[in-house]
Amino acid sequence: MPMRIGLVVTGGVDRSGRERMLPGIVWLIERLARRHDVHVFVLHHYRKPCVYPLAGATIHDLGRVEGPPGFRRLIVRRRLTAAIDAVSAGGRFDLLHAYQGMPGVAATAAGRRLSLPVVVTIDSGELVAFEDIQYGLQRRWIDRRAIARALRAAARVTVTTEVMKRTAAALVSDVRVDVVPIGVDPRAFPPAGRRSGPPFRLLRVASLNRVKDYPTLLRALGRIVASLPVHLDIVGEDTLDGLTERQAQALGLESHVTFHGFQPTDALAAFYTRADLHVVSSRHEAAGGVVLEAACAGVPTVGTCVGYLADWSLDGAEDGGERAVGVAVGDDEALATATIGLLQDAPRRERIAGAAREWALAHDADWTARRFEQIYSEVAEKRR
Repeated sequence: MPMRIGLVVTGGVDRSGRERMLPGIVWLIERLARRHDVHVFVLHHYRKPCVYPLAGATIHDLGRVEGPPGFRRLIVRRRLTAAIDAVSAGGRFDLLHAYQGMPGVAATAAGRRLSLPVVVTIDSGELVAFEDIQYGLQRRWIDRRAIARALRAAARVTVTTEVMKRTAAALVSDVRVDVVPIGVDPRAFPPAGRRSGPPFRLLRVASLNRVKDYPTLLRALGRIVASLPVHLDIVGEDTLDGLTERQAQALGLESHVTFHGFQPTDALAAFYTRADLHVVSSRHEAAGGVVLEAACAGVPTVGTCVGYLADWSLDGAEDGGERAVGVAVGDDEALATATIGLLQDAPRRERIAGAAREWALAHDADWTARRFEQIYSEVAEKRR
């Protein structure tokens, strides 16, 4: 049955359809909009409020709010409630779906005011705390309380990986949590032909920020180039003002690394096509959509045990089928050893790539949309 759905996000739905995008969310919006009336409420993207169409949905950007955190949150909640109430003049919403923690805080507050059920998806740093890099919403008591209240107020809570489900259960044991990966569109990442090195090509697709832990990756690369001819392509927006490039230079790795900066989703397939191995070095990932992108393209992943890598490493140990190779967070020696081992074992790379691709295709963007539609129906039925 067609529904009226309000999706609440921080950003990632730029009107360009290419820049500043969360591709997994846009693919979800596109599929939901084929059967439902979808309105997306954006909390922190454009400076001034605006409305525009995207992927079959209507985007309502509320405009940025400046000022102290407590002030901003209060204004955002009020703006969101007013916007949903205004749009409801054209038909009442069946439910709201908040993607990530702070949208969840705002959406559950709006849901209480407007008597709407809310689904909350946790897919970032809502459940962790890294004081040394100022990352995670568990660092301050006010954020911890806000996230816990939002999860308890939600009609349903979803996370993207089993490891996140275990973390959520430890923090809010009285809340039901479902695992719903945010799948990718396989058509955007077609499988390439068989790769053959040396020289080998490594690929890292991630913004240059502290949680992605590029120092560990560069130290591992220093160990790898001492044994094998490799080149690392880094694709991602630099938020550290050139720090990572300076670190590569300090380690004497300039000739082994190319920084490509931000690239839109439709340009990434070419990078996966020429990669022998996809590498992850993050200290935390709720999921890691790039792992699914690489899997669809037939590229195996090695990296730190976070997000999908944590799930897949555990699955591989249990069922004997490897989908990725995971190592301890921050261990550059282990990352280098695992990478060298995979580069020297082409049959194993092919097996891992095949198993990962099979999983990614089984949990693609179409699967995600169907699973959320099922959850929406259950929530709406319970409300009735």
